[in-house]
Amino acid sequence: MKPYRFIPAALAAIVTLTACSDSPVAPAENVFSKTAMSPGFARGGANRSYTFTRFDVPGAFQTVASGINAGGVVVGWYFQGTGCPKAPCVVRGFILNDGVFTTVVYHNAALTDAVFTQLRGVGPSGEIVGSYRMAGEPPVNIHGFMLTTGGEFVSVDYPGHTNTIPQRILPDGTILGCYHDADQGPSMHGMLRDKDGFSAFDMPMTMHNGATPSGHRITGLFTDAGKGRAYVLEDGVFTPFDAPNSVATQAWDMSPSGTIVGLFVDDAALQAHGFVLERGQFSTIDYPGSAYTDVFGINASGNLVGKFRETATGPFHGYVAMGRAEE
Repeated sequence: MKPYRFIPAALAAIVTLTACSDSPVAPAENVFSKTAMSPGFARGGANRSYTFTRFDVPGAFQTVASGINAGGVVVGWYFQGTGCPKAPCVVRGFILNDGVFTTVVYHNAALTDAVFTQLRGVGPSGEIVGSYRMAGEPPVNIHGFMLTTGGEFVSVDYPGHTNTIPQRILPDGTILGCYHDADQGPSMHGMLRDKDGFSAFDMPMTMHNGATPSGHRITGLFTDAGKGRAYVLEDGVFTPFDAPNSVATQAWDMSPSGTIVGLFVDDAALQAHGFVLERGQFSTIDYPGSAYTDVFGINASGNLVGKFRETATGPFHGYVAMGRAEE
């Protein structure tokens, strides 16, 4: 018996989260077949434009896209339930491949469903990293896993710590992320797991979120005197950075060539925008007409994924932004 639940939308559709059983709610369809393309949009910096495509997991209250690999496979998570965003509302992971969604629910060794599953990063060969929490556990108890291409869950828990969040997986299998103890901030440390085991960054309130394939250049986020900032860690040298005219900056991923993506909050309207930092230049990324945009992932081709909302308090929607270099 396999220790996982892996539900192709083409076979079982998206499950309801008001009960523990699987319940088809809609037939599967190619998510891009009925999705209008939005015009490319970027401000400042690098000489590149983007074409956006919105997507939503069928039946979900809101959808978060977190990672994309070189093959265009997108991973993330969604919220579903009659009471969302408040209880009852369960979080489940998704894979979006060739326009078809697959729901992923973590199982423990006893084949018990997790109430919370997030898929955060997908490697070039299709391995996925994410996090989960089982029923009855306190909110701080978030555990990490890797999902192999064969559908097997492998534990990724930093020894001796309560909370592990794997964020990315590199081509050689190195996993980046962070760990916490009994809180959501002060005890957070950036971490990685490679062939030699786990290691942690000794600076508190840091999270490793992306790296070049060699792992010699890492990007992430940290808190500095109460302000959210981003950083690059290159061969042990720590360099913080901020988006121009921002009150907070978070770096969420790095492409193989070293392009960094994330979000910032501008100091004028206090609105969140995505950013791309390429060859030392910032581009602001906004889904057209949105009240909030972030960029959570980038692949080797420079394509982006993230989430946006149309109003200040509305639900989040996922998007893919296809990049095109301009002459």
